[in-house]
Amino acid sequence: MWLYLAALVGLYYLLRWYRERQVVSDLRDKYVFITGCDSGFGNLLARQLDLRGLRVLAACLTEKGAEQLRDQTSDRLETVILDVTKTESISAATEWVKEHLICTPFCPFHLLGDTFAVMGLTALTACVRF
Repeated sequence: MWLYLAALVGLYYLLRWYRERQVVSDLRDKYVFITGCDSGFGNLLARQLDLRGLRVLAACLTEKGAEQLRDQTSDRLETVILDVTKTESISAATEWVKEHLICTPFCPFHLLGDTFAVMGLTALTACVRF
């Protein structure tokens, strides 16, 4: 009985060690689009990913929130004003993101945030690789 328990605990730590060893290479070449960056989780995530070297495309609801975020981060972070309840704002943000990306078969672009599904970024689906 104890042998099985020890083997299970050992397997758990082995898997945990393996997962922690995996890292994403070339972060400076990767883009991430985050919604809700005015405050809260989106703001914290945008700042942390910027510190780690990713190129962050941050969507904020207000100009004040976008300006505060730009003041706290490096030049790798760029902001756009986005109100996910307005179709015009979604279209403008989609065009803005497309302008900042070069779509290739291996485009290093990732979507983050709890509202990106609402945005209807179907024009970008050729670029997105999960």
